[in-house]
Amino acid sequence: MVLLLTLSLFGCEGARNNSSWSTAKPGDAIQPPLTTSDQDKVATSTAPSTTTPPPATATEGTSGRGVGPVDHVDVASLDAARAMKGAEIFTTKCSACHKLDERYIGPALKDVTKRRTPEWICNQILNPENMIQQDPTAKALLAEYIAPMANQHLTRDEAESILAYFLQHDADTPAHAEDEHDDAAHGAGESK
Repeated sequence: MVLLLTLSLFGCEGARNNSSWSTAKPGDAIQPPLTTSDQDKVATSTAPSTTTPPPATATEGTSGRGVGPVDHVDVASLDAARAMKGAEIFTTKCSACHKLDERYIGPALKDVTKRRTPEWICNQILNPENMIQQDPTAKALLAEYIAPMANQHLTRDEAESILAYFLQHDADTPAHAEDEHDDAAHGAGESK
């Protein structure tokens, strides 16, 4: 019975995350591509979101990249084909706990690439156990959401494909939609 419930959750919820926002074809670059200055903004951004904790900042023992095997991600190598692969992996492995546009068991992942560095995102995917023990942002997320992130035992290539999916989704998010989302969150009485 539990197995059937789990399978139906993946089937129903996975369909919600296969958004129709992407019109990209394999081989297309993620539009707009992240420039070096965009990557620097992600790494140094400190503006807190109304629905998520502030981005990781450099503190003793951390560099904003998190804790784990990933110390650099070549964002320029991530194309639409990788994003499509990442969408499939996200639907299969992540959608039971995460949604793109809404809080669920875990945080909403819309604009995660604007709040966290590519390295932090990949380390969180690949190394969640050590992240929640050693990274201040991951610790804060655990405190807020209570449930620790499950290690899905993905490869680095799979983690980078999910990152490509997030980058593409975040690039397709209009700026005014973010403002409307923030206004709705304030109206609903959310404090985080």
